[in-house]
Amino acid sequence: MTDTSDPPAPSAAAEAGPPPGGGGRLGPPPWTAGGFLAPALVLLALLVVYPILYTVWRSLYDADGGRLVWLDNYVTMFTDSATFTAIKNNAIWVAVAPALITAFGLIFAVLTERIRWASAFKAIVFMPMAISMVAAGVIFTLVYDHSPERGVLNAVAVGVHDTFAPASPYPGVRPREQGSPLRPDGKGFVTGAQVRPGQTVTLPLVAVPPAKQRELSGARPAAARPGAITGTVWADFAPGGGRPNRIDANEKGLPKVEVEAVSGGGVAARATTRADGTFTLDGLAAGSYTLRLAESNFAAPYDGVTWLGPGLVTPAIIGAYVWMWAGFAMVLIGAGLSAIPRDAQEAARVDGATEWQVFRRVTVPLLAPVLVVVFVTLVINVLKIFDLVYIMAPGSSIQDANVLALRMYLISFIGESPDQGLGSAIAVVLFLLVLPAMVFNIRRFRREQG
Repeated sequence: MTDTSDPPAPSAAAEAGPPPGGGGRLGPPPWTAGGFLAPALVLLALLVVYPILYTVWRSLYDADGGRLVWLDNYVTMFTDSATFTAIKNNAIWVAVAPALITAFGLIFAVLTERIRWASAFKAIVFMPMAISMVAAGVIFTLVYDHSPERGVLNAVAVGVHDTFAPASPYPGVRPREQGSPLRPDGKGFVTGAQVRPGQTVTLPLVAVPPAKQRELSGARPAAARPGAITGTVWADFAPGGGRPNRIDANEKGLPKVEVEAVSGGGVAARATTRADGTFTLDGLAAGSYTLRLAESNFAAPYDGVTWLGPGLVTPAIIGAYVWMWAGFAMVLIGAGLSAIPRDAQEAARVDGATEWQVFRRVTVPLLAPVLVVVFVTLVINVLKIFDLVYIMAPGSSIQDANVLALRMYLISFIGESPDQGLGSAIAVVLFLLVLPAMVFNIRRFRREQG
């Protein structure tokens, strides 16, 4: 059957024809987009491209920039012990910090799904991100302070240590340098003369702090006892003067001092002084004995750990960095966790999987893209770490905590003869180390958008 209906009338757009001068192109001409992009491209060239090219060029010249040395700066960099330490520390940072932060972020993100006060917990964990690196460095410099009166960590360390190993009662106390019946024996003291049972001895000590003396009772001479050695240990110092090696009226006895009777290299008897400083060594056989004040009476108090010393400064600074960035990882991983399909987790639970198996075999694989994003971003940040190390590392440990960015700054601008050629070479190497992570991130973004 033949269709006799009229053909549709041409539209107004068809009758108008193609746009004038556009060759069929819709939208604004290309030069319009170029005009809008030009300011951004100029700024990008001035602030990014030119500095990179100039740094590469400057790395080929000497310290003053007047003589071309080609690759000598790179040779110097890889043969310099301080720069090698910075490279080693950067490797430690890259190996430890991103993995720790990603792990903590994953744990926090999973935990916040199971607690009622999740919002408060997230706010507390994320709050350090609002603090600048300089402020965080100042905070943790106080946290790691060696003095237990100021440093939080050392206050805890000293408290735990003294709970299980009580501090010595008289740290720093000693006999007089001249005329004393005691002489040094390692970190303790022994009598210079032998003592027999039935005799009484006096063991004077000095350098007892006045505040400690005010807590003590008065000293008194010990009474002789047959078959036992008796004596007094006291602070041989009286306000207003007194007689050396004699117990005066105002002098204080030293309680809780451990006294040992030694014969033939072994301890024959042991006693602890009373509140007035007296002691009694019983059960001694006939013979001569040397009295020893054990070194445990005078050991210096435990004053904690030198967190910012040469051995621990890098782990300590990494700890501060983890404290700052764990919230960042938690938020990103938490967002990824809320987006994963829950039916896979529920199916695993229905099949009898434990919560640990669900987490390890279902949750973590589904979160793998987010974990990679967090990890790579942290690697880029860690390679450029500078201000936290510069603020926290004391002068005695700064070379042990050195990283490439800090080394570049110190060489280029600090000191009597800064070397911007060598500093530029370090900057180029640092850029080359960061570049693969940046390229990886860009390619991953393009794959996801494609």
